[in-house]
Amino acid sequence: MNTKAQYSAFIKNEAKRLGFMSCGISKAEFLEAEAPRLEEWLSKNRHGEMQYMENYFDKRLDPTKLVEGSKSVVSLLLNYYPSETQTKESYKISKYAYGTDYHFVIKDKLKTLLHSIQEEIGDVHGRAFVDSAPVLDKAWAAKSGLGWIGKHSNLLSKQAGSFYFIAELIIDLELDYDTPVTDHCGTCTACIDACPTQAIIEPYKVDGSKCISYLTIELKNEIPNGFSNQMDDWMFGCDVCQDVCPWNRFSKPHNEPLFNPHPELLTKSKSEWQELTKEVFAEIFKKSAVKRTKFTGLKRNINFLNSED
Repeated sequence: MNTKAQYSAFIKNEAKRLGFMSCGISKAEFLEAEAPRLEEWLSKNRHGEMQYMENYFDKRLDPTKLVEGSKSVVSLLLNYYPSETQTKESYKISKYAYGTDYHFVIKDKLKTLLHSIQEEIGDVHGRAFVDSAPVLDKAWAAKSGLGWIGKHSNLLSKQAGSFYFIAELIIDLELDYDTPVTDHCGTCTACIDACPTQAIIEPYKVDGSKCISYLTIELKNEIPNGFSNQMDDWMFGCDVCQDVCPWNRFSKPHNEPLFNPHPELLTKSKSEWQELTKEVFAEIFKKSAVKRTKFTGLKRNINFLNSED
C-alpha cells in the first residue's frame, strides 16, 4: 500500500469492521469558521458553570497544537439508538446513557483502529479522542462530510439522523480528505419549538446554561426554581430536540451489546425512582455514564422533578 487513497480506504473499511457507522477524514488545520463562534458563545456565558470550556482555546481550534505533527483528523460515528425505551410512566434518561459508558466502549475501538493502521501502514502516530479533550467533535465530523450541524447544534445525517456518538483519531499521516455536505434543515423549526426550556435561542445557537442536559448533569449546584415545570421528566440528559427531528425517523437500533440497558432501567416507575437507594444506583448504573452525576446528583434531579408533580 502506498497511496493516500488506499490508506484512506483501508481506514474506512477497518472502521466499518469495528462497528462504526461512518468514517470521514479531514485535514488537521485551524478551524477558522469556528473561532468567532466559540469566542462569542464563551463571552456570552452560554457555557454556564462549564469552566473547562474556557481552557485550551487554541487547542480546541487547532489539532496540530494538540497532537504534534498531526496531518489528518479521522472522524467516526457510532450508533447508540436503542431498540427499546423506558416505560412512559417514568423519569427519563437520555438514550446515550442506557448502556455501558461510551467512553470505554469507543476508546477500545479507537485503540484497535490505530493499532490496525500501524500494522498495515507502518510508523503512524496519533491520539484517540472521545468527548473528553479539547476537540470540537461536531465541527470535525461536519468538515469530514459525515453530516451537517442542525439548528439544535447536533450533527445530523440524512441517512441516520443524530443518535450516535462522535469520536476522532488525530494522526500524523496525510490522507485523502472528504468534503462537507450541505445543510438539510430547511425551514423546519421542530427542535426550537419543542425545547422545554427554550435553550435553542435562535437557529444554530444553544444557550448551554438553559439546556436540560446541562442542568441535570453539568450543574453542580441546585437546579434554579425558574426551571420548575420545564424539565419534562428528564432526570439525566434530554433527547427532546432529537426525538422531534424529522431526520431521526431514519434511526435504526444499534447492534453493540455493551449499549444494551440494565433491564430495571427500562421498567422502573416514577415512584420506584423516588425510592432509589445507593445500592440500587450502584447496581443499575455500574458501568454507565449516569455515574457522572453520582447518586446525590441523580437524587437531586429526581427530587426536583418530584416537587413538580
